[in-house]
Amino acid sequence: MSVETNLGPESPMSSVLEAFPGAQRALFRRYHIGGCSSCGFRPDETLAQVCGRNGNLDVTEVLAHIRSSHEQDALVFIEPQALADWLKNNPAVRMVDVRSREEFEAVNISGSLLLSQEVMKKLMGDGSNDTPVVVVDHQGKSGLDAAAYFLGHGLRNVRCLRGGIDAWAQDVDPAMRRYKLG
Repeated sequence: MSVETNLGPESPMSSVLEAFPGAQRALFRRYHIGGCSSCGFRPDETLAQVCGRNGNLDVTEVLAHIRSSHEQDALVFIEPQALADWLKNNPAVRMVDVRSREEFEAVNISGSLLLSQEVMKKLMGDGSNDTPVVVVDHQGKSGLDAAAYFLGHGLRNVRCLRGGIDAWAQDVDPAMRRYKLG
C-alpha cells in the first residue's frame, strides 16, 4: 500500500510532502499555509495540527485539495523524449532554465535560456501567451514551482521537464555531462 493511501489527520507533514511533493505550494495557494516563517509548519507536525492552528480547517477537505493539486501538477510535466520530439517539430518552444548560472554554464540543453530578469520580462510581456514555455531544472523538483508561477501569472502553455536536465541527459542525450549537487 502506498504512503499516499495511508495519509490522514495524524500523518506528519513530512509524510504528506513525501507523497505529494507539491503539497506546500497547494497549501499556500489556497490557505496561505507554509509560505513563510509565520505560517510555516514543521515536518513532525501532523496534518490535523496544521489545520487546527489555521482556523480549524477541515482535514478531509485540505487533503482532497492537496490530492487534486497533485493531479494538476502531474499534467504540467513533459517527459524528456516528448520534449525532444516537440522541439524537432516546433522551433518556437522556449526553454527556460531555472538552475544557477554555474550549473547552466557547465551544462545546458541547446537553445535554453537561463532565467534572468530580462528573460522573465520577455516571457511575461511579449504578448505570445500561447507560445510553449518549458521549465528546466536539475532533477525536476524546483521547476514545478517556476512553472506554477508562470501559470499563475497568466501564461497558458507552460510545462516542466520531468526529471530535469538529469533525465534529459539519461533519456535523450547520453553524451551530456551529469552532475550532483553538494
